[in-house]
Amino acid sequence: MRIGRFHNSWVGSRASARELFEQFRHYYNRQRPHQAVEGKTPIEEVQN
Repeated sequence: MRIGRFHNSWVGSRASARELFEQFRHYYNRQRPHQAVEGKTPIEEVQN
C-alpha cells in the first residue's frame, strides 16, 4: 500500500527515486542518532 501511494505521487524517474532512497538510507544509518542505541548512529553501534 505504501509503495502504491509513493508510486502514485512520485513524478521523477526510477533512477531519481533510487538516489532518494540511497540518500535516506545513508542519513538514517550514518547521521541520525537513535535513542535505542544511546544516541549513536546504527553504524557507530555496529563498529564499536
